[in-house]
Amino acid sequence: MKAFVHAGEPGLKGTALKDMPKPEPGAGEVRLKVVTAGLNHRDLFVLHRHKEDDPLVIGSDCAGLVDKLGEDVERFEEGEAVVVNPGLYWLEESPAPPEGFEILGFPGHGTFAEYVIVPASSLEPKPPHLSWEEAGVFSLAALTAYRALFTRGNLQSSDTVLLPGIGSGAVSLMLLFAKKIGARVIVTSRSEEKRRMALEAGADAAIDSAGDWEEQLQGEKVDLVVETVGAATFQQSLNQLKKGGTMVMFGASAGDEVKLNLREFFYGQYNLLGSTMGSHEEYRDMLAFISKHNVHPLMDQTFSLDQAEEAFQRLDTGAQFGKIAFRIAEEVGE
Repeated sequence: MKAFVHAGEPGLKGTALKDMPKPEPGAGEVRLKVVTAGLNHRDLFVLHRHKEDDPLVIGSDCAGLVDKLGEDVERFEEGEAVVVNPGLYWLEESPAPPEGFEILGFPGHGTFAEYVIVPASSLEPKPPHLSWEEAGVFSLAALTAYRALFTRGNLQSSDTVLLPGIGSGAVSLMLLFAKKIGARVIVTSRSEEKRRMALEAGADAAIDSAGDWEEQLQGEKVDLVVETVGAATFQQSLNQLKKGGTMVMFGASAGDEVKLNLREFFYGQYNLLGSTMGSHEEYRDMLAFISKHNVHPLMDQTFSLDQAEEAFQRLDTGAQFGKIAFRIAEEVGE
């Protein structure tokens, strides 16, 4: 089978489109014929975290057709259209991932291939309102967004939420989720084009992250910030919180370490919460939410697997708005 793999040199220099053995499912596993797959920032990080010479198939997101069932799998049938929860072995909602939690695509093989093996416990039927491209790209970002906003952030319809760094898949989905329950949403971006697109997608306000946030918001404070950028925006995000407000963090693309004035923090009675991915219980809840509210992920561009390097470069430069997809099985209709 054809697969986009990484081996040896760090970064894109170590990637190639190669022929790999078609995998066989073990007990409790399912082999999928991958129809579409989705690109995430995590895939960029894996190109540097994976240091082995053995080829690793990159990718965490996909949707496809059940191709072969392993022993003891009775829930699905061959040919059934399914989506994949990339968070493996975290079945029930809990305060943090359990021991043994993994994400598809590292350290094990991922989804940028014609076939992929996944645990049957990570599969759900493809939501019928989603196209194949949409179904193949949303899972990692949507599950992350859902847990951050609702399980951890406890977002309410009367709240105002600040989402720095609009344009990424997770942040754009949080915008859609928050608006569906009636919350007020403020986003930030350095890009005027991304701010315009966010307003068209339903944002109530879009400010220039390179400017003075306090001035642009005319002193408005928010109930919740979901911070995915990191050191570059952390303090500005904290400054926009109401006293007693909550910041949820699940990304640090612009730096892992921040300075924090402890006295200001405890006098402000702020809450700082970490979040990452989510359980399969939350994945099912998220699927029910997007089906009930007819949520479609914002899409950027679709590439073929032999255009993977171009797709990675687009994500790496931050040129995308929404999700980048790979179409892998061309002959499959909607």
